[in-house]
Amino acid sequence: MRRRRLHTLAVSRDDHLALGVNFGAKVRELRQGRRWSLEALAQASGVSRSMLSEIERGEASPTLALALAIARALGTRLGDMVDGGHESELQVVRHNDPAYDYRTEGDCQIRTLSPLDADRTIEYYRLDFDRGGELRSQPHFTGTREIVYVDVGRIRVESGADDEVLTAGDSVTFAADVPHAIVNVGRSRARAYLIDIFPGGVV
Repeated sequence: MRRRRLHTLAVSRDDHLALGVNFGAKVRELRQGRRWSLEALAQASGVSRSMLSEIERGEASPTLALALAIARALGTRLGDMVDGGHESELQVVRHNDPAYDYRTEGDCQIRTLSPLDADRTIEYYRLDFDRGGELRSQPHFTGTREIVYVDVGRIRVESGADDEVLTAGDSVTFAADVPHAIVNVGRSRARAYLIDIFPGGVV
């Protein structure tokens, strides 16, 4: 039986015109913005690394089916990647994007839920604690505040000389420009959501 090789399918003139001449540049821009290697995009899209490299350099144009697979892997619509397409203002963080696993080892797992923009003024995280797990932090930029919402479990929040124990459904806002900590003081795993609010863009 003949094996179908998706990465070598011919592209028609109509496909090329539909995709536009800047499709490859848009793929490179989105890939680099996510801090993905060509190999990472190849694994996410199912399109070969060599084909992706040729597309980004403008040396090859994919079929619409392959272009759709690439767009889906990058978390955007194909229509937003072609010439004349509307540039969406939505910034999607996919649940299976490994770039957003801030820390996955130890007794506290941290998942970033907000875009990794250089000029961001907030950061949003999900925190999963093993029993006895904790997240201790040195002072952030002057004026930084944090908000913690407890989803599951019992958690103690420390900020400078102050501390408070929270249970599911509780939230607290506190200064994060002093030493601070979030500690699981319950008898089982806990989950909380954390928002860092910076006085200006992150440098």
